[in-house]
Amino acid sequence: MEDINFQELKTTILACEACASFLPLPPKPILQIHPDAKILIAGQAPGRRAHESGLPFDDPSGDSLRDWLGISKDVFYDETKVALVPMGFCFPGTGKSGDLPPRKECADLWRAKLLCQLTKIKLTVVLGTYAQVYHLKTTGKMSVTEQVKASEFWLEQGKIALPHPSPRNNRWLKQNPWFSTEILPELKVRVNSLLQDPES
Repeated sequence: MEDINFQELKTTILACEACASFLPLPPKPILQIHPDAKILIAGQAPGRRAHESGLPFDDPSGDSLRDWLGISKDVFYDETKVALVPMGFCFPGTGKSGDLPPRKECADLWRAKLLCQLTKIKLTVVLGTYAQVYHLKTTGKMSVTEQVKASEFWLEQGKIALPHPSPRNNRWLKQNPWFSTEILPELKVRVNSLLQDPES
């Protein structure tokens, strides 16, 4: 792998235009990264609102996610604590049932190089199918529900699968009350412990 330091890599990613001809809007990579981050949130891709503001998860989905993690906006947007690295860094466009999937070129070009720089990550929060396939090596054969139920197994490996916090998943949350009563309390304890412990 090419030898490149963190700042050079970040600068190069933010200037990336590899998918320009496939995107509905000009390329605008959106992510939050720092070598000291302890928690990695691996999501799908920025939505249109994030594209416009330049701030990931600055919407109702972000409010839900921060509530699930038990952290404030200040902590969430502290790059030295939380890394926000979607599978695709640019808004992919909108289809009939929501945003389109993240562009595959993004992960191929940058993800391995970037993750090598995030050496202090202690917990990877995996949101949605595309991130699960990459980070949990599920090949898409297990449903999101099955992955979420396997939280004890994944936490032993420093990972946890969550449904996407979009309001579109409110029905799923109502159908699966165990998520709020069993999974989230344990997740909040783990997150608080990692952020409070200077040695973790």
